[in-house]
Amino acid sequence: MIDHVLGRPSSRFRKIQVFLVLSFWTTYLLRGDHHGPPLIRRLSARLTHKLTVWQTVTLTMLYLYFARNFAKIFGLECPEPLANLYSRSYFRATWFMTALDAGFWTAMPIRRKWLRDIASIAFSVYYLIAAEQADEKVRKVRATVTVEHLRVSWEKSSTPYIKFITTLLHPFRTRYAPRHLKIQRPKESGQKEPVDVWIYFEGSSEELKTQKKIVLDIPGGGFVAMGPRNHDDKLMGWSKKLKIPIVSVEYKKAPEYPYPYGLNECYDVYHSIITTKGRCIGLSGEVVPRIAMSGDSAGGNLCAGVVLMILNAAHDDFDDRHRTNMGLRSLPPPEGLLLIYPSLDLNINSWMTDEQVRLIRERSTRQTNRGVVRNKSAYFARASGQKLSVQHPKAKADNYDSSDSEYEDVLSTTSTAPQDIQHLHVTAPRPNTPDLPHQPPHTNTLSSASAALEATKPPTLSTRLAMTSRLTYFNDRILTPEMMRAMVILYIGPQNRPDFSTDFLLSPLVAPEALLRRFPKTYFLTGERDPLVDDTVLFAGRIRQAKSRWAKERREMGLQSLSSRSGIMVADTIPEVRLIPGSSHGFLLMAGVLPQAKREIVRCARWLEEILADKPEAGDQLAVEEEEQRPRHHYRTDTGTTSVGMESTDDEGDMPLEMAIPSPSGVSLVKARGVAERGGVKVRGRGRRGSHVLGSEEDLVGRRMQGLMGGLTGLEDRGSGGV
Repeated sequence: MIDHVLGRPSSRFRKIQVFLVLSFWTTYLLRGDHHGPPLIRRLSARLTHKLTVWQTVTLTMLYLYFARNFAKIFGLECPEPLANLYSRSYFRATWFMTALDAGFWTAMPIRRKWLRDIASIAFSVYYLIAAEQADEKVRKVRATVTVEHLRVSWEKSSTPYIKFITTLLHPFRTRYAPRHLKIQRPKESGQKEPVDVWIYFEGSSEELKTQKKIVLDIPGGGFVAMGPRNHDDKLMGWSKKLKIPIVSVEYKKAPEYPYPYGLNECYDVYHSIITTKGRCIGLSGEVVPRIAMSGDSAGGNLCAGVVLMILNAAHDDFDDRHRTNMGLRSLPPPEGLLLIYPSLDLNINSWMTDEQVRLIRERSTRQTNRGVVRNKSAYFARASGQKLSVQHPKAKADNYDSSDSEYEDVLSTTSTAPQDIQHLHVTAPRPNTPDLPHQPPHTNTLSSASAALEATKPPTLSTRLAMTSRLTYFNDRILTPEMMRAMVILYIGPQNRPDFSTDFLLSPLVAPEALLRRFPKTYFLTGERDPLVDDTVLFAGRIRQAKSRWAKERREMGLQSLSSRSGIMVADTIPEVRLIPGSSHGFLLMAGVLPQAKREIVRCARWLEEILADKPEAGDQLAVEEEEQRPRHHYRTDTGTTSVGMESTDDEGDMPLEMAIPSPSGVSLVKARGVAERGGVKVRGRGRRGSHVLGSEEDLVGRRMQGLMGGLTGLEDRGSGGV
């Protein structure tokens, strides 16, 4: 209370208050009357003969418990913002993770490491029981989070006691431990310091030499924390299932190494593996290995950035003055990508643009994203406090026509039961209107009845505003706006002021369509309650749209719809998206306490196996001499500038943010199963299954808008140089 009286919240003031209270009552117990103040001495003396010490202590604790939960007992407590937001298993996992975060952050000030490690476990056990206190502790720390807090929270699996426990609970046990290597930078690189990598492989060094396929993984951690060893569950599981090397990059972290240092490290590792034919990681070097890339969270951003660097260097439409080492051939792109809850847009916005909403509503993705479109006004329905009236089920089809004029109607629909797919409208209270005069049935016509019904309908309230997932899930238990803000500031660095709308290596979501149409096959895995779920949906939509337009252009010119010289059909590179119902960010890191995470790790292994499956054109590799002469094609010389052009000399390059829906006459590659023909050229599609398959397509944003927006505090970040 003392800090409120003084008008300035302060932990120092609260500490003084605690010491004063303890000192006063300790002194009174030692020097005052044993039966208390004069007003209660007689009652105390009588109760002394009737209550034992045990009964007194128990009654005191029960009273305190009753007083603390008084609002719960009488229904006076505020609504729970996280009710029904997550699945039961995911919420239990976040309860465990929140208790660990609170315990480790509480023990941070302890200087002796051995004592700090023991105290962290002890405090975590306490916060497992006192879950509400853990939530409050975590909320206050995240409001003023620093890079030290982020690293303590996300790297706690490397502490001795947690590491011992996770080893016992490890879902995938391997015979061979991960191996640490240093990969030398290519000679074209501007940096000479080698890059650290970890190799996960279920085999000996001799068996490693015979491998011709690898997975290059870039682990996440908000650009500031976590290395490959913090992702052992995922990487060991893949190595055990795939029986091929998993190379995970331990890139340098911000703020010590801000953007684009880590991105260039990942690119150099890919470059070295290609030019040395894998000798740098222990392969025989006889052939160039086939590479599948993967990345989660911030690693997904870097993974997409590396691919864009490769594609940008090979793009003939870019002006030569924006390219380095002109006239030399580029690196071959990877066979495919696996992006797990990636962070693809570092420009933190609150509202979606009309172009973004139209992209989600694009014809070929309507079945996939209909939950997003239908439920964008769910928060408006709750905030307005109006009644919900059920719309006729037949109106469902009307909400998905090709007209943009019904944009408001689509945004004003929501769903309360994914199984029924009922469409609801927010309606104002019905005014007191006189009843319709009763007419005999034979005098009513269909038109007059419809007109009368329309006249008595209450006005419908709707909104054109569509919140981004970052604002929708601002109270997420894993990734909060304060944490995202801190990570972006630390990653960019104090000396850089980038243009988020054009720097596609920083925000791959804004990449030019000319690059996205050549993007390799990509699988996306994200939780439907993830604050970054919009990044997945929009980026997959942009890739799909770019490839669809490119295939249409080639068909009109009478050319084959190939994605590259390898001869892969464009339809075979359409991205596939899977959303996990009731889950948010970082679920693969919870494999020890979340059964769903183990199943998704196995699913990811199957996707990687599909990416690296043998194809007829796989043997068409570039010559060794050409690979060894290949220079670095994209290198950022200083923070905020790039040696590669952000604009294109053709029309497509001038539209880096183009997200408009194709014309209704356009033919979607993934609209139907089978073969579509135009101009005598056949384009074989993958059928309905593929990019349309989502685990939660009916409920992507059904309960997005939960809770009330809290006040945001300023961030005082030592690691960002005072930014």
